[in-house]
Amino acid sequence: MARSILENGPSTAATLADLLGLTPAAVRRHLDTLVADGILEAQEERVYGHRGRGRPAKVFVLTTAGRDAFEQAYDDLAVGALRFLAETGGDDMVLEFARRRIADLEERYRQLLDDVEPGQRAEVLARALSADGYAASAQASPVVDGEQLCQHHCPVAHVAEQFPQLCEAETEAFARLLHTHVQRIATIAHGEGVCTTHIPRSSEDSGPGSASAPVPAQTEARNVSAERIS
Repeated sequence: MARSILENGPSTAATLADLLGLTPAAVRRHLDTLVADGILEAQEERVYGHRGRGRPAKVFVLTTAGRDAFEQAYDDLAVGALRFLAETGGDDMVLEFARRRIADLEERYRQLLDDVEPGQRAEVLARALSADGYAASAQASPVVDGEQLCQHHCPVAHVAEQFPQLCEAETEAFARLLHTHVQRIATIAHGEGVCTTHIPRSSEDSGPGSASAPVPAQTEARNVSAERIS
């Protein structure tokens, strides 16, 4: 059940029952146990547009302890090494390291995306990220024109919490791969439940005359927007 939330994002008890083929009563028993163990926490579901009568449903999200229960691709050595780079070479040195780290991944993904129609790139990128353990999905944005790329798992979240240059380099790579500017509006490293990247509707989708060069990525996580869209 916790893995389902990891892969699909914050979920209601009813959604989990449908996904897992369990009765609502069985799901709630499991949820109560996971909440008591500190693996999950319940939050009020955000409703876009008109809200009907009654209290909003509760959605269940992974806590930090819950994410720690899944394998994390980081250790004290990585944090120590990046701290050494920051102290000896400054933040720019850490950013350069982050860009080199993401370069191999970007090259692999480019081979998948080069011949894909603009409207399909986000979905193909999400599948590639999922294959690498990011539990990603692409969907239409619920509040603004365009799409949002959601990563429900980040293997380096704890390192990125201290060194946001890792997120910055990844966002830059997404912009190049998708041939458009993108905006990172939420990150797991900053305490959000999902890493969410907004992808505006590409000018390439509108026909001839579009620019070929991508606009630089906007990498600052905006907490106000994040909780509205993620």
